[in-house]
Amino acid sequence: MSRAIRIRDARAADGAGEYQRLSLGIRDGRIVHAAPEPPAGEWDHDIDAGGLLLLPGWIELAARLREPGATRKADIASELAAAAAGGITTLCVPPDTDPVIDRPSVVDWIRTRVASSGSPVAVHLLGAATAGLAGAELAEMRALAAAGVSGIGQIGAPLRDAAVMRRVLEYAASFGLRLHVQPVDAALAADGCAHEGAVATRMGLPPVPVAAETCAIGQWLALIEDTGAAVHFGRLSSARGARMIADARREGLPVSADVALHQLLLTDEALNGFDTRARLDPPLRAPSDRDALRAALADGSLPALCCDHQPHEADAKNEAFDLAAPGASGLDIAWGVALQLVADGVCDLPALVRACHDAPLACLGLAAQGLAEGARADCVLIDPEARPPVDPQSFRSRGRNTPLGGRATGGSVVLSVAGGVLAHEALDGHRMRR
Repeated sequence: MSRAIRIRDARAADGAGEYQRLSLGIRDGRIVHAAPEPPAGEWDHDIDAGGLLLLPGWIELAARLREPGATRKADIASELAAAAAGGITTLCVPPDTDPVIDRPSVVDWIRTRVASSGSPVAVHLLGAATAGLAGAELAEMRALAAAGVSGIGQIGAPLRDAAVMRRVLEYAASFGLRLHVQPVDAALAADGCAHEGAVATRMGLPPVPVAAETCAIGQWLALIEDTGAAVHFGRLSSARGARMIADARREGLPVSADVALHQLLLTDEALNGFDTRARLDPPLRAPSDRDALRAALADGSLPALCCDHQPHEADAKNEAFDLAAPGASGLDIAWGVALQLVADGVCDLPALVRACHDAPLACLGLAAQGLAEGARADCVLIDPEARPPVDPQSFRSRGRNTPLGGRATGGSVVLSVAGGVLAHEALDGHRMRR
């Protein structure tokens, strides 16, 4: 239930990166006061935020909740709790559940489970582009659009050929739906599990060349030029891929893209010792790719950042490297780890906020309102002095699989408000009066 919340004397960064004092008043799910001075009146929760950083909520573009179909790995309730702990107030679920989100009944089932979880974190769903994600027969996009999906996705499964790709674009565009894809040429990627380079060669691992990403991007861009359909490219991993998207955006094509947080922090050297926690899809690539992706995020040519959350049970990673399940758990550590990018000088705080809040909202067809009066009340408080290393054993997510264990963080989320509701709270007792 939405409560009246006052947040007093927080620190917020303006568009130039300068810090200023900001107080919020929140009622009925909206920000009703945003000014340096605290609002007057009676409040159900009165929070002293002196010294704490106030940011908009993280908008996550790719979070597998593992329900329906893989509750041995995680479930909706556990993963929404993890999202709130990481400062995520809205997330988007790809269509590769089991059953696939290719009909309204699955949309309704997931929404019912989200409601029963009691979490205020907003959940958006992507409908499948093809029936069963099989890549051949188009899904009933009209029905999915009527059911309220936030886009269409063909993620984790290739389309049969370019003719199907074009029909998907045309059909999605006719309903005003953005297509979300993870660009990979299946034939080039084949059974690869590591970046094609010295590390994979030394370890004897089957490679995935950068061309598996860039060939797919090139094919999609040619079809976008023909159809004018809007496409979001998820989880870029290469310098060349980032350049292609930047060029397309400069030419005015309706494309957007994101990069997973771990791609900005790690390289294929993390695979040494056959550490299956670093078995990811797309794979971690060379230091030059990581550095180019960092630069593209900082200058905005690669607009969005995501966690690419894929929780797994321990046994899924307890395999030979090439047989281990790909993916990492990332919801719990979203803002904390991302803020380390600011501490390391990779980007400034306004650029990070645009990548984690503004750009992802645009990808979902929503306007970014930030911390302004009248905006939906999605915000987080972060203690910049509390910088614990990443500890997978403390995750709320049931997936403890991350290659980032032990890494530094740039702060600790102590409060999350989603839609005007306290979603996560770890404040010292003296800071909150109820």
